[in-house]
Amino acid sequence: MNILQILPELNVGGVETGTVDLAGRLAALGHKAVVVSAGGRLVKELESRGASHYRLPVHKKSLFNIVRMIRPIEDIIRKERIDIVHARSRAPAWPAFFACRRTGAVFVTTCHGYYGKHFFSKVMGWGKRVIVPGNVIGRHMMDDFGVPHDRIRLVPRGVGLSRFKYTPPDEKRKDPFNVGIIGRITPLKGHLFFIKGMAKLARIVPDLKVWVVGDAPESKAAYKEQLLLLTRRLGLWNCTSFLGTQKDISSVLSGLDLLVLATTTPEAFGRVVIEAQASGVPVVASKVGGVVDIIEDGVTGLLVPPADPASIALAAARIYRDPKLARRLAEAAYAKVRSKYTAENMAEATLKVYAECLNERRALIIKLSSIGDAVLTSAAIAAVKRKLGSGFRLSLLTGEPCREVFLRCPYIDDLIVCDLRNKDKGLRGILKWGAVLRRGGFDMVIDFQNNRKSHLLSWLSAAGRRLGYRNGKLGSLLNRGVKDDKICGGPVEHQFRVLGPLGIAYSGEKLEFWPDASDEDSAQEVLSQAWVADNQVLVGINISASRRWTSKNWPPEKIAGLINLLCGRDIRVVLTGTEEEKKQADKIIASVKSPKAVINACGRTADINQLACLIGKCKVFVSCDSAALHAAAARGVPLVALFGPTDPRRHLPPSGQCEVIQRKLKCSPCYKPVCRKKAACMSGISPEDVFSAVCRLMS
Repeated sequence: MNILQILPELNVGGVETGTVDLAGRLAALGHKAVVVSAGGRLVKELESRGASHYRLPVHKKSLFNIVRMIRPIEDIIRKERIDIVHARSRAPAWPAFFACRRTGAVFVTTCHGYYGKHFFSKVMGWGKRVIVPGNVIGRHMMDDFGVPHDRIRLVPRGVGLSRFKYTPPDEKRKDPFNVGIIGRITPLKGHLFFIKGMAKLARIVPDLKVWVVGDAPESKAAYKEQLLLLTRRLGLWNCTSFLGTQKDISSVLSGLDLLVLATTTPEAFGRVVIEAQASGVPVVASKVGGVVDIIEDGVTGLLVPPADPASIALAAARIYRDPKLARRLAEAAYAKVRSKYTAENMAEATLKVYAECLNERRALIIKLSSIGDAVLTSAAIAAVKRKLGSGFRLSLLTGEPCREVFLRCPYIDDLIVCDLRNKDKGLRGILKWGAVLRRGGFDMVIDFQNNRKSHLLSWLSAAGRRLGYRNGKLGSLLNRGVKDDKICGGPVEHQFRVLGPLGIAYSGEKLEFWPDASDEDSAQEVLSQAWVADNQVLVGINISASRRWTSKNWPPEKIAGLINLLCGRDIRVVLTGTEEEKKQADKIIASVKSPKAVINACGRTADINQLACLIGKCKVFVSCDSAALHAAAARGVPLVALFGPTDPRRHLPPSGQCEVIQRKLKCSPCYKPVCRKKAACMSGISPEDVFSAVCRLMS
């Protein structure tokens, strides 16, 4: 695997040390380890352990810098052929996220802090896997950032035990009693409360020495001055040493009798805690965040309320007065570190997350509407599943009307149903569903809908590869899009052209339908109630395309004329349509010579699956360009297809037996849902022409 880790800087700190440890372990195991940062003291150590380093100013949080860093990170990903980008902080995570989207690399994050609930932090929840060092941070990411539980992985930080020498506290206890705090000097780390606690402890411990290890960033210089003034005011100046940043933490810990972690806000983990425990140093820590995962109060350390100097002093005094307690805590903590918190354990667990990301891929197909077009995607969906295989989990996003088409599709692992026409109408609904899809962690999106909504949803999903047509309707958001040639084969072949980047080509695949036994029974019940004999020849006629596309409809009087011709051959007719078209069907039946030979099935099929089963009972099916026509083709029923305002070259579904009847006029195909010329293209189709086509197919 080729792994790129990205973080703000490589100066001394828990995140930085963990990054170097992991990179070294990856290199030792034969993987390519690359780190991007703004540089720092640990770069030489990183490179000495076999990893590569690229220096970029990714630590800056300005929007301009975030945008500016996308292209350089993208270039590194392509140059080093990176498989996974592992972001360890928010500022560099943003350009890394967009670089992954442009390159297809997998984006992984580790949450090293208890982030505030604002937009800048959201990117840390967008990884395909979100690594957390403790249960508290995991719960925080789920509750406050909506990260699904199945995308969170618990990987505690680890220390290289070879770098720390364990010495029982009673064996190194000498005068003075050294108490230290290690970490950046910021208000979050609780230095003020630590100093106040040490002032109380000094009344109990005569030979107290206080070590403050770490320095303040430039933005917190005033806070450091406040800390220095407090130290003087409390009379601790002579026994307190401000040691600044120390590279060799193991040497510092070897001289400490007690470590205090006085942080006031939830810590993600507290690496310095396990470093102290690996050295045999007892720990007193605030009971916040991930610290409670490391320390069991009274067993592996002592926990105190945050921002409570008196409790800090009392806990430290217990350690000072009771050497046996100190040894018992240190031994139990060291045993826990050896079993759970080693650098080897951390690297192994992280590698498992990486392997999981590469081996368990997820693809999303978008087909929002309409029912007929949804049927046309069945062949392409089957081809996608065959190509991707079991290594991909295949999901499909569709609208409420198309739910029944895909409900029993054997190629779909997850069916996601949205309602962008009503409940989630408008931009707010698009953004809502974009967030839902982003949480799905999809590697690829195949957009069969190819409109502005679907293209925007594809982009908002954060998938690395986005396939579809670049058709001017926000098609530029598809980074694997193809040019749309609308007059290029039939509708199924047109769907397959989207799959070109996957190496999938159309080779005559047939449409599919997936009804169950209950659908077949419902269709048979319609015929049984009409006293249809088993050997009765049936011809189906679909009386309407849709409420919107009235221009596609064949006039009712023409349908009645065809029925009269069919009934003269002892053929019974099944009229299909919606509940709204039932009255129209009744009028047609009332106008024919043999009304008892006609079955009004309009509105008697609950969904497209039952309709398809009913159509399957017919010897021939007659329909204009509609969902029923597509369902008949999928069921393999011989077709007479009536076309007028639309082009059969683009919309005729593949069928083994089909006759197309079309009256070509100067204005057709016009693609107008409503015709002001009384639909001359459809009214020009005679019942005799359709009857002749039916007879040819039946013979």
